[in-house]
Amino acid sequence: MRARKFFRLGNVFLATSILGAIVSCAGFPSENSDPAKNNKATYNNELKECQEDYPEAVSGAYIKQWISCMKLKGWK
Repeated sequence: MRARKFFRLGNVFLATSILGAIVSCAGFPSENSDPAKNNKATYNNELKECQEDYPEAVSGAYIKQWISCMKLKGWK
């Protein structure tokens, strides 16, 4: 009986994690308002700068910081 509760709890956690990953990826900026900067090379360069400014942490808050950083640089 106790094993079933842990199995259900594990499934709920897995489903929540997958849903969170989908939602967070859907909100990541990918298009720049400036047509001259709207290319893959510039995107990768600016994302790298944001990743250097806000390194990865266990809490996962860095993803929101990366998104905010990219939005400040003009990405939507």
